Amino acid sequence: MKIRKATQKDIDAVWEIFHEVIKTGDTYVFDPKMPKHDLTKHWFASYMHTYVLESNKKISGTYILKPNQIDLGSHIANGSYMVHPNAQRQGFGEAMCIHSIKEAKKLGFKAIQFNMIVKTNTPAIQLWKKMGFEIVGTLPDGFNHLTKGYIDAYIMYKKL
Repeated sequence: MKIRKATQKDIDAVWEIFHEVIKTGDTYVFDPKMPKHDLTKHWFASYMHTYVLESNKKISGTYILKPNQIDLGSHIANGSYMVHPNAQRQGFGEAMCIHSIKEAKKLGFKAIQFNMIVKTNTPAIQLWKKMGFEIVGTLPDGFNHLTKGYIDAYIMYKKL
């Protein structure tokens, strides 16, 4: 397994992961019908640090780090992580989280915050807690789940 900075050559592989993850409408705020050309503004924007995880010469995961807010709030990173559904339960999410914590420190961030972890996304919540993140807030009905309707979402935080 290798985690590295993503390049423009990775866009198709990242899109495959991104599309497979968002099409279920159960963990990310992105429109499940989002077109591929929107990927660059959501995952490859100039202010983002985008990474990919390779396993057996195939990209199986991706994550981004970016400032959670502008200016006086830019010392806290925001992270988003995706593992291809066919590659889940292999430790890739944990590996990317460990990598992202190291990268966030190198980039000068003082903490990482997840703004919307859907309450029903139990595997992610368990992983983030294992990695030292805490639930610091609840957004009542903060996520419009594709099949369950409006459900709560958590804000999770880890000081670096």
